[in-house]
Amino acid sequence: MLFEGVLTKMQTEFAEPVNYYLKLGNDFVQLRQIIKKRIKIKFLGYECLGCQSDQQTYRQGFCKTCFFDLPQTADWIMHPEKSKAHLDIEDRDLEYEKKIQLQPHVLYLANSSNIKVGVTRKNQTQSRWIDQGATQAMEILELPNRYLAGIAEVSLKSIISDKTNWREMLKGIAPSEDLAYHRDKLIPFLPSEVKEFIVTNNNSTSIKFPVERYPLNPKSLNLTKSSIYEGTLMGLKGQYLIFDDDTVFNIRSNEGIIVGLDIYY
Repeated sequence: MLFEGVLTKMQTEFAEPVNYYLKLGNDFVQLRQIIKKRIKIKFLGYECLGCQSDQQTYRQGFCKTCFFDLPQTADWIMHPEKSKAHLDIEDRDLEYEKKIQLQPHVLYLANSSNIKVGVTRKNQTQSRWIDQGATQAMEILELPNRYLAGIAEVSLKSIISDKTNWREMLKGIAPSEDLAYHRDKLIPFLPSEVKEFIVTNNNSTSIKFPVERYPLNPKSLNLTKSSIYEGTLMGLKGQYLIFDDDTVFNIRSNEGIIVGLDIYY
């Protein structure tokens, strides 16, 4: 194998189009450079992102023990409204929770498969939008902690989706939207305690992805079942590799598996 290592989410760099990097062992693969090249991916085993054991991953690249013990997999990660560090209340590790929760967060609109609302830390806003495959995005609120961002998001979930349809996102057919118009319609539904944090400008971000051809009928690759896959890489969007036969491979959902990667130049 040319490269071998544990999968972790692709690192990205905002550019036109986005730059993608895959870390495998001591190597970084610049994935834009291998678009239209034939590659082979082989499943070699597991390595928990927490304890580095070879146990089968349970969720998010962690073994079952780590998933239920570590602070980075606690419920408040997926449900920001459950954050409690601002009250000095510990969930799993108060020091870690304060570090993550008590920093600026953003409530945003993104256009990926559809218009959706989401929450992320301020310092990773662009990378979050890229990971979701958004072609447009706009901040609604900039808040001082994760809890306030969470309750703001909950207030809008009954009006607008907080989910991305991955198949539609990968087809690349989402029409351009006036995000400022959608934001202005949502603002009256926000809780009163967050309205002082409204971002008043109309700045939106457009994102272009390195895709030669979008799949018509995306089908997800389960590498742990097929063991090996070979295809021509046609593009990168969100955290997905897109291949010439409409197969797509979600790097993020396969974190914690060990792979070998060959590239045929």
